[in-house]
Amino acid sequence: MARGGINKAVVERARQALLSKGAYPSIDAVRVELGNTGSKTTIARYLKELDAHAPGESTTRERMGDELKALVEGLLDRLTEEGAEIVALAEADFTRQREAWEARLEALEQGLKSAQRQTESQHAALTEQGTQLQTTHSSWQSELTRNAGLSQQCQDLERRVQDKDLQIQSLEEKHVHARSALEHYREAIKEQREQDQRRHDAQLQQIQVEQRKLQETLVIKQDESTRLNRDNERLLGELRQQARALADQQDQAQRLATELRSAQMATAKAQGASEQLQAQLVAVKAESNSLATALALAGEQVAQSNQRVAALSEENHALRAQVALALEASDVLTPDQE
Repeated sequence: MARGGINKAVVERARQALLSKGAYPSIDAVRVELGNTGSKTTIARYLKELDAHAPGESTTRERMGDELKALVEGLLDRLTEEGAEIVALAEADFTRQREAWEARLEALEQGLKSAQRQTESQHAALTEQGTQLQTTHSSWQSELTRNAGLSQQCQDLERRVQDKDLQIQSLEEKHVHARSALEHYREAIKEQREQDQRRHDAQLQQIQVEQRKLQETLVIKQDESTRLNRDNERLLGELRQQARALADQQDQAQRLATELRSAQMATAKAQGASEQLQAQLVAVKAESNSLATALALAGEQVAQSNQRVAALSEENHALRAQVALALEASDVLTPDQE
């Protein structure tokens, strides 16, 4: 029994309305046309009865089912080809990008290795310069010690010269006192003047000889003092040269330290670039994963399309079975009516 006033005439009108619109009068379409009322079983039974009385229409539905199947198969083939082309293009693009990033990463790694080798060579050069600087510093300390010894010797010689000067001055004073005494005794001992004069001359000659010797010694000491002063000036000049060489070594050490810092900065930049490339490689891998996901989604869509085609095929087979049943029922009912 039909529910809600649904009967064969109402179903037939709904069926005719759908056919006039060019739509297939399926059970759901007829039920929608009826305002979503009526039982699907009842509608199916009425539609079966109406299809039994309209064999020409069933042939039309069969033809429409074949055309729909051909259309669906064409759409499926087109979707499969387009999906394959998209996947091939995506894979080729991904391969090119991956090769480019790998080549760039390899170049940057080679640059990083070169910078590290340069840093190591500069560090070795800096170590060698430090060793040379220490050797120069030791030599400078030795020269300072030697100069201090020479300065002490000069001071000792100067003190000896001063002692000789004092001795000469003392002798001169003695000479003056002797002459004074001679003049004093000249009036007292006139009778012994010649003897005293000879003795005085002898003493004077001896004193003059000693004075000459002292003067010669003084000249020699002055020459030694001059030579020592020259040696001291030469040593001071060598010391200044050593100081300038030490300053040059320190400047070179500072330049090497600056170059080392620059090399360290270049190494740090190279490491930053390597980390950036690694991040980009991670992004490329993520993009590859997204492409793989898209490929999986395309596969799912193809599978869904296959399922839809299979469902449509099953529905077409069901429709053909219904048509066959309707034809059989029509053949059975015709003799009774006659």
